[in-house]
Amino acid sequence: MPTVRANGLDVHVTSEGNGPPLVLLHGASSSAVEDWSAQRPLFRRAFRLYLVDLRGHAGTSGGSLDLPDGLSTPVLADDLLATVDALGLTTFHLAGFSLGGLTALHFAVAHPERLRTLVLVGVDPQPEPRAHVARVLMDPDRIERQEPAWAVALERRHGPVQGPGKWRDLMRAIARAIPGEPVLSPADLRRVRVPALVVAGDRDVFVPVDHAVALYRQLPEAQLCIVPDCGHQAMVLRPTLFGEVAERFYRTTAAVASERAAAGRAGRVASGSGPRRAPMPGAMLPVSQRTGGAGSTGAPGALGTAGAPAASGAMAAGAPVPPTSAAPMPPTSAAPMPPTSAASVPPTSAAPSRDRESGASSSDASTGGAP
Repeated sequence: MPTVRANGLDVHVTSEGNGPPLVLLHGASSSAVEDWSAQRPLFRRAFRLYLVDLRGHAGTSGGSLDLPDGLSTPVLADDLLATVDALGLTTFHLAGFSLGGLTALHFAVAHPERLRTLVLVGVDPQPEPRAHVARVLMDPDRIERQEPAWAVALERRHGPVQGPGKWRDLMRAIARAIPGEPVLSPADLRRVRVPALVVAGDRDVFVPVDHAVALYRQLPEAQLCIVPDCGHQAMVLRPTLFGEVAERFYRTTAAVASERAAAGRAGRVASGSGPRRAPMPGAMLPVSQRTGGAGSTGAPGALGTAGAPAASGAMAAGAPVPPTSAAPMPPTSAAPMPPTSAASVPPTSAAPSRDRESGASSSDASTGGAP
């Protein structure tokens, strides 16, 4: 089991693929390999993936789940900083789901210069309604009584490293941590001058749509996708649509990501990708009802073309996407990525990989995620 020593933890990191580094974080009660299983075949063709288990979860051992620290997002962000330092990643792409996404957001506020891009799935900086929902859903007695199959999955996921029955302590710690989380202010969020993608399901009980829109509006360089007829786990429940939206995001931000990688190598902070865009009237219309701009293919689901829809039926908001031909694309994102698959992909060996976006090299060191 591959681990790196970071912040007093033995952090479990599964690495695979080749290209620029992409760190993937999972939701509460889950693991990175499970939460991102559908995207792994897609992403590993363009990126070197680092799937990181948070403290108290799955294959990561050490540390405490007790308050006042425990699973607080600032502590998890500190764990992430120590982990990427141990992996030798100066700058990197970061994507997080739910608790992992909130951890990624806190990291971005504290260390925006380290990030090339940021993807947030099912993330709400506000504690409610997450705290209320978690108090009910994360009760281990309720889980064993009403959802025994989930209890079995939690034991299988966490028991081998955390210890038999320790998933019960984990679930209680998750529910305890949410009400005391520090709330990021609008000024905090405005510091995240990083190309960002905010994704939320329109039926997410943890993240109301208006909360996702509010987060998007406060991030200076964000795009937004509201996935129709979808709950909390957008990348699990709608993997093909999510993969198309993510591919388009990475293509259209490739030039900025390369600039940020170069700035990181030079030890300076990269400039933003441009001024904050003004809200666009009608920007929340379903993409299938919006017409493409100049250079659009006009085909639903077409990716990487200015003005083309992100995916048929998806809802998106953001600044007009610049033409992909405006700047050279890095080799890792030049070719279309194949459709996603839910099949699990075994980790590759720990051999060093080449970061084709920055020119630097780096070496290795049942979904259920919630808030």
